[in-house]
Amino acid sequence: MNIYESYIKEIEERKDLGLSPKPIDGAELLSAIIEQIRDLDNKYRKDSLHFFIYNVVPGTTSAADVKAKFLKEIILGEILIEEITPTFAFELLSHMKGGPSIEVLLDIALGDDALKAKEAAEVLKTQVYLYEADTARLEKAYKSGNEIAEEILESYAQAEFFTKLPEIDEEIDIVTFIAGVGDISTDLLSPGSDAHSRSDRELHGQCIFEHNKDMQNELLALKEQHPDKRVMLIAEKGTMGVGSSRMSGVNNVALWTGIQASPYVPFINIAPIIAGTNGISPIFLTTVGVTGGIGIDLKNWVKLKDANGNTVLDADGEPVLEQKYSVETGTVLTINTKEKKLYKGDQELIDISAALTPQKVEFIKAGGSYAVVFGKKLQTFAAKTLGIDIPQVYAPSKEISIEGQGLTAVEKIFNKNAVGNTPGKVLHAGSDVRVEVNIVGSQDTTGLMTAQELESMAAKVISPIVDGAYQSGCHTASVWDNKSKANIPKLMQFMNDFGLITARDPRGVYHAMTDVIHKVLNDITIDDWAIIIGGDSHTRMSKGVAFGADSGTVALALATGEATMPIPQSVKVTFKGSMKSFMDFRDVVHATQQQMLKQFGGENVFQGRVIEVHIGTLTADQAFTFTDWTAEMKAKASVCVSEDETLIESLEIAKSRIQIMIEKGMDNKKQVLQGLIDKANKRISEIKSGEIPALRPDANAKYYAEVLIDLDEIAEPMIADPDVHNEDVSKRYTHDTIRPLSFYGGTKKVDLGFVGSCMVHKGDMKILAQMLKNIESQQGKVEFNAPLVVAPPTYNIVDELKEEGDWEVLQKYSGFEFDDNAPKAAARTKYENMLYLERPGCNLCMGNQEKAEPGDTVMATSTRLFQGRVVKDSGEKKGESLLSSTPVVVLSTILGRTPTMEEYETAVNGIVLTRFAPSTEQLVR
Repeated sequence: MNIYESYIKEIEERKDLGLSPKPIDGAELLSAIIEQIRDLDNKYRKDSLHFFIYNVVPGTTSAADVKAKFLKEIILGEILIEEITPTFAFELLSHMKGGPSIEVLLDIALGDDALKAKEAAEVLKTQVYLYEADTARLEKAYKSGNEIAEEILESYAQAEFFTKLPEIDEEIDIVTFIAGVGDISTDLLSPGSDAHSRSDRELHGQCIFEHNKDMQNELLALKEQHPDKRVMLIAEKGTMGVGSSRMSGVNNVALWTGIQASPYVPFINIAPIIAGTNGISPIFLTTVGVTGGIGIDLKNWVKLKDANGNTVLDADGEPVLEQKYSVETGTVLTINTKEKKLYKGDQELIDISAALTPQKVEFIKAGGSYAVVFGKKLQTFAAKTLGIDIPQVYAPSKEISIEGQGLTAVEKIFNKNAVGNTPGKVLHAGSDVRVEVNIVGSQDTTGLMTAQELESMAAKVISPIVDGAYQSGCHTASVWDNKSKANIPKLMQFMNDFGLITARDPRGVYHAMTDVIHKVLNDITIDDWAIIIGGDSHTRMSKGVAFGADSGTVALALATGEATMPIPQSVKVTFKGSMKSFMDFRDVVHATQQQMLKQFGGENVFQGRVIEVHIGTLTADQAFTFTDWTAEMKAKASVCVSEDETLIESLEIAKSRIQIMIEKGMDNKKQVLQGLIDKANKRISEIKSGEIPALRPDANAKYYAEVLIDLDEIAEPMIADPDVHNEDVSKRYTHDTIRPLSFYGGTKKVDLGFVGSCMVHKGDMKILAQMLKNIESQQGKVEFNAPLVVAPPTYNIVDELKEEGDWEVLQKYSGFEFDDNAPKAAARTKYENMLYLERPGCNLCMGNQEKAEPGDTVMATSTRLFQGRVVKDSGEKKGESLLSSTPVVVLSTILGRTPTMEEYETAVNGIVLTRFAPSTEQLVR
């Protein structure tokens, strides 16, 4: 069977699944198709023409290279294809987005045939995905006196690729579709368990609403009823897109409700319209911008006020909400993009200026943020080459500078890394800034999409200004199944070739590493002034400022070394008092959220802002526990302010772990890892000499709010509860219900415990070992009344535990230990009452490979309590994932229920859970 016949067989198999032919990205298959097109008598010629024209992946795929070269033959008259005229060939090239298509267009534009050169130039004027090799050709030709090159550069300088695009519609008629009540996790839009199919967009689209066919059919019926309107997907009484950036979630929404990006590229849709009563999660909103979509904060439910202006509370002390206007499914509304208002008929409902800022309108016009980013770079290049000032085409970046006002920590970081702003101007929160990115992380379940995005924007190598980048293997660590075997090696090869340090070595030289990506990024971040972009919502570092991002923004950071965003507002968090000896630092994390909500009457002042946490005395591993959780606080990011000595200690730890990576053979030809160690040494010298001390905000910086956490108030372990039976559906599955251990009275049944994910560090593993020894000493044996799944976050931690003797303790009590020589080939569905020592990685927290048994009550150190993520509902009982500290999880599995305070204190007796004490310094400059 030849490759084309194999493709036809695959098409038949996909047809049985209700799927169209898979888009072609390989050169071998497309070459066979082209040969059949050349053969006028070939029985497959008609289908081959269709596949060639409408079913090839653009960008830098090997198929795109073959397609571009064949179109060049047609344009130059080297072959006559009746169905593809030279004019049509140019049109097809214009939709290929860069890479080989640009190379072909430049060949023709700078060639000897004046007429064809003119045609090629007209197409080139519409393109923005040009890289150094392309612009260097144009510059050389221009300096050699080539008139076509000059004409193209003049067009680029005027940004005609943008200005000649159609303006966006003044009115967009929409019809509403409520996707859920309460916060909507991106798992609803793109379930983690379907991560393997994300790069096959049509197949992945079938999983929207967690495969709920009734909801899917309801959405289809709504579209049929309103063929002239766009569908707006809504989180009623909640926030849309919490949990992760999930580009695949936006892709799915766009596939079902958006607009096809190109008639010649299948299943790539753009411009979805998404909304929530409490708006859109910050990182998810960024993802919407990538696709030129619109994200609206509806504010259709507000807190009810009494005659004195005070918030009315219900019997449980929760604010009572009143509806300002209805958005029930099927409601017809109008977005007026000129007035920036949302209307129902002639009735104005709400101002939506925040959704239609000048920059966001440009994204909509250009079909996404990439085109604007690349367009600005291309315009800058052209103007510089021509020796002219850059014409003001794009909306000017907002620059807010307040004389006499100091800078917060994040404002300092942005000012240091900013490019393209007014020289010498100090920028404050709200300013739009283009910044250089120091560290970039790609994770494995979104990495295939990042690779696709890099191909689509014609990028071939990592930007030289990025200090380091890492491709993880943590989200597929639990089960090495056929899906992983098919996807992950291909991903690692691509990223390794692109210039990233990869968890798996395509050459097989070093041991496969499944370390949790956030932990690795935390280790390779060697500068407290750094900006980090990572393909996961939990990209929150204890050094620098890190932003979780969609796979496309990660691709953009890898390709350009830059990111564009407003400087966020900050909320300052400080501490007073002292911790009780039996408290874990996780309890401080949860208490921070609880006390913040209490101080601000239930308003989450963290949402969409940077949490500047004055943690001072905690090294990177422990401080990461706080910054990691800020994703669940709905913060945009966090910055950890540290004492000089503590920062130096953290950097020394980072150096030692990077050195281990080098010794394992993970460095590349450019010695990126060694370069990070060199930069860490330089940073340590700067701190010790006093040349550049540890990052601190100015004493006169201005914050949106300030939160003071009283450690004395934390009297018992704190648990984040999904509150699955709350009568108000909107209050279920949030991270805002924080309860003390005593709330459960020592009687709540626990079916499974999980110690692992990015929220634990080496100290947690040691606490686990010590607790097991304690319990055996007190009770004579260790007997589990519920399964306990343990997944260390990194191999480094496992190695250190082995050296220090703790791993031997864990082995003693375990009934299962991972074996890298024989990794699991299938997900576990049943658990016994014993300790499972699992492979380092995300494990249950991700929910894409293994889960708890349906209906289980899980006690976990994880971050995820969303419905269906860690555990699904059963027919008899709702699954629930309660989040707590390692000691509470361990004891809950020993007892098979939540412990009492007396049982808890006995179990942790003599164990140092944390040494945290607030800094005695004022951590400001």
